Amino acid sequence: MADLTHGLSTAELTELTNRSIAAKETAYCPYSKFRVGCAILCNDGTWITGGNVENASYPVGICAERTALVKAISEGKRGFRALGVATDVKPPSSPCGMCRQFIREFADLNMPIFMYDIDGGYEVMTLGQLLPMSFGPDSLPPPSEMAKLSKE
Repeated sequence: MADLTHGLSTAELTELTNRSIAAKETAYCPYSKFRVGCAILCNDGTWITGGNVENASYPVGICAERTALVKAISEGKRGFRALGVATDVKPPSSPCGMCRQFIREFADLNMPIFMYDIDGGYEVMTLGQLLPMSFGPDSLPPPSEMAKLSKE
């Protein structure tokens, strides 16, 4: 049987659930009213949260997952154990394609993503399951090779 908690302790999973759901309260979504909250458990044991932020110029908005990751990266965090995303719908929503690709830049393909519904129930998949055949940093040649290629 598969490990449905992906190595998280009961306390960590409870904290991920609670923080993901609570992060919905920080969402700024006056247009869609679709609240999304995200919590990230960093390798060092710290937590980062974020909510979606909409904009009157719709494409300028940012999803909760990217909000949380931008906060984490800008605070010097590298390496993540789990990500949770919570919405007010049932069944739970998964990260959008743009967020999946953004997460891929900073997370291991085996990192679990817990997706919570309005009642706190969840489904979990790894990033690799959500983004098969992904393109990431390891898909690019090293910078020294890129420099050689650009001179040819």
